[in-house]
Amino acid sequence: MPDIVVMFFVLGLVAGLARSDLSIPKAAYDILSLLLMLTIGLKGGMALHGNLTWILVPQLLGVLLLGLTLPLLLFPILTRVVGLSLANSASLTAHYGSVSAGTFAVALAFAETQQLEVAGEVTLYLVLLELPAILMAMMLYRHFRDRRGGVGVATGAGEAMPAGQHSGASLWREAFTNQSVILLVGGVVIGWMYGPQQGALVTDLFTGGFKAVLALFLLEMGLVASETLSRLSRGDVRLVVFALLAPMLLAIPGILVGHWLGLSPGSVLILASLTASASYIAAPTAVRGAIPEADIGLAMLAALGVTFPFNVMVGIPLYHQIIQLL
Repeated sequence: MPDIVVMFFVLGLVAGLARSDLSIPKAAYDILSLLLMLTIGLKGGMALHGNLTWILVPQLLGVLLLGLTLPLLLFPILTRVVGLSLANSASLTAHYGSVSAGTFAVALAFAETQQLEVAGEVTLYLVLLELPAILMAMMLYRHFRDRRGGVGVATGAGEAMPAGQHSGASLWREAFTNQSVILLVGGVVIGWMYGPQQGALVTDLFTGGFKAVLALFLLEMGLVASETLSRLSRGDVRLVVFALLAPMLLAIPGILVGHWLGLSPGSVLILASLTASASYIAAPTAVRGAIPEADIGLAMLAALGVTFPFNVMVGIPLYHQIIQLL
């Protein structure tokens, strides 16, 4: 039997495909997202309480290096094999090089159900893999655009600026002030400062309801995924094949690096699930501003319509089986 939270995703997916009038109000979804990010941060921070040492530095640097490397592997595949334009290749590189907090939450819930040991620092993996990938994708886009003699795009003031100039300082600012990053990092700091006992009056409320919040979040994700899938056309075949194969291929570096770093099986599962995932929150926001000619709908179709459902229903248990075999 799959984890019960996964069945809520299936329920949303079936309801959406059946054209049910089931819907989650946007305000409720925003609250669920906020609670989920904050709870993930708090859980990680509390696990780090009293265990934060310099021994973690090589581990975190290894994960950071992984986040910088994945976009370099993805970009040529998207341009030459999938056959996307430069803008869309860079866009999907940002989405697939980055990670999904929703997939992270499902993997965390799965690890808890399987009683796997998960280290507190895995929450930091989420941040370390998300930001470098987006910035690397923007750098690749700039590099190849300039080699091809890219043109400028009009600004709101009627002046021209080079396409992608939005990245730079403003992209760094947006990356570090993104709502998800603020809540995750803030949650980690608060959880680390107070620990599971001193902060219990507040933290127990969040951690105790983690799976219930995740279930409702996945219900909404199922509805959104069904809507995204309804836009599929024959011309999207290669993109869909990529979106199905990418998670399994991207999980391999996560598993190998996790074993190389000597992580516990639960932490390896989390790292593999992250590298196998694709962003549908932070990356679209960054790409929309930095690469205005990219088709965000195409990226969302692949990331949220195909890869996210695959990871939730098939991928995470599959990665667990592979880790057990190793």
